[in-house]
Amino acid sequence: MLITMLQVALGGAIGSAARFATGVAVTRGFGAGGFPLGVLTVNVLGSFLMGGLLVYLGQRGLAALNPFLMTGVLGGFTTFSAFSLEALTLVERGQTGQAALYVGLSVAGSLLAIFAGVQIMRAVLA
Repeated sequence: MLITMLQVALGGAIGSAARFATGVAVTRGFGAGGFPLGVLTVNVLGSFLMGGLLVYLGQRGLAALNPFLMTGVLGGFTTFSAFSLEALTLVERGQTGQAALYVGLSVAGSLLAIFAGVQIMRAVLA
């Protein structure tokens, strides 16, 4: 278990650094603007890579690399890729209602939670 945790931690460090570098590159290439193009790029690219790795590692018998590559690197790069994988898994199981519920609750719940966190902390610090 410790080795797996270290794999995830190392992968997460690599993924987080890659997320930062991608965001900087996108900002330099397209300008800062008001639209979060760097985050969008990371989320879409990470989801694409997650899909490709899911098939590649599975077909090549390399599932042992999942903690490092999928959970660590891509999880550090973007948690949106993990979210996308979970939604796809539900759809592929034929649980489209559950997938829709998961997506809706994840997005709405996260937006409500960040709003609540901001409001509560503003009130605490006021």
